[in-house]
Amino acid sequence: MLVSPSTNLLPWLRINSSPRRKHGRMERGMWASIRAIGSYFPTATLSNADLAAEFPEWSAEKILGKTGIENRHISGPDEYTSDLAVSATRNLASSCDCNFEKVEFVILCTQSPDFLLPTTACIVQDRLGLPTSIGALDINLGCSGYVYSLGIARGLIETRQAQAVLLITADVYTKHLDPEDRTTRTLFGDAATATLLHGKDRFGDDGDPSPLIGPFVFGTDGSGARNLITHAGGMRTAAANVSNHVEHEPLRDTGRLYMNGPEIFTFTLREVPRTVHDALKKAELGMEDIDLFVFHQANEFILQHLRRQLGIPSERFHIAMANCGNTVSSSIPIALQDAQLAGKLLPGHRVLVVGFGVGYSWAGAVLRWNPD
Repeated sequence: MLVSPSTNLLPWLRINSSPRRKHGRMERGMWASIRAIGSYFPTATLSNADLAAEFPEWSAEKILGKTGIENRHISGPDEYTSDLAVSATRNLASSCDCNFEKVEFVILCTQSPDFLLPTTACIVQDRLGLPTSIGALDINLGCSGYVYSLGIARGLIETRQAQAVLLITADVYTKHLDPEDRTTRTLFGDAATATLLHGKDRFGDDGDPSPLIGPFVFGTDGSGARNLITHAGGMRTAAANVSNHVEHEPLRDTGRLYMNGPEIFTFTLREVPRTVHDALKKAELGMEDIDLFVFHQANEFILQHLRRQLGIPSERFHIAMANCGNTVSSSIPIALQDAQLAGKLLPGHRVLVVGFGVGYSWAGAVLRWNPD
């Protein structure tokens, strides 16, 4: 047994096995909708003062000025992705009056799976006590992963393959980091989120016929793969001599995360504004029609640069990373949850979300915020 399953860990998540309705609202067509978002952060933290003690050449104030981050949550030695995923789902279930009976699919977005195989989503299904009649899969994407996963969840719901989808993002990215690499250690933190999506009648009472999630735009440029990479762990390095030095990739032989910061910055400034404009064009909207812009929380310097480049007023641009850092695929749902709690994201608001990063991979989507 690879993990210890928890029998009936979340009995309220069990699926009702009754057949789908064949009359009424289901027959009139559905839009996929975000029902609620929950999150989980490991207990241990790493502050700027802690980092400054390890890297005296960088003061706590300098780290804050460069990143906009004050603290990061760090997973424990025996705390892994499935642990964070289960905790985030438990927090979602306990924080809202959610009906999980229609959940028929689990999507887990992670780049730090418990094992190379089996799929971590299968482990999570077992630990949550979910029935074996559901679908479950992992998506190996980083900072664009939440937006990609929303697109997949929408497709499952609106094509009637699932009445509801549990979308989980979870990463223990800090386990990828080189302890001596101050750049990556100042940026990344560990976290997980759980988003419940379900179908809503397209003929709702708000009078707006547009989708609640989408349209989407996607992008991929694999020529940038080597600029954000962990070499060890896959079959290519298992079959090769990974100790061969590769120029500009000093962490190749350690299996730690390598990040070419300047190239990532250039890629971001090139593709994110284009993604914003393409998403707005596809949705037939203008910048003034968007109530809130939520981008992947890479670091505050990049985010503020993008905000100014796009001419977005600060009150319509949300940043939520000071106390958690860059949480990879969890950063957008964490920011959405934070904006809602702060009263900046209200029912009926239009939100433009953009994820970008490792791959290179990027995606943008327009959301109509309409939680129950």
